[in-house]
Amino acid sequence: MNAQIIEKRGKKEFAVIPYKDFVRMQEELEDYHDLLALRQAKADSRNQKGRSFDDVAKELGLKKKRV
Repeated sequence: MNAQIIEKRGKKEFAVIPYKDFVRMQEELEDYHDLLALRQAKADSRNQKGRSFDDVAKELGLKKKRV
């Protein structure tokens, strides 16, 4: 990545990067945030216990379809 550094009063203030690099970095950051959210969801104890389809159907008041 080639960045152009812009200084203000002798201090580095801004970095200008090519748009394609910006888009790539933005996508990688979104992927990273998605990964963090997935890891948090997997670590949440509420997501550890599974339930059977029959239990969920019963909770929702659904009846089995006779074939």
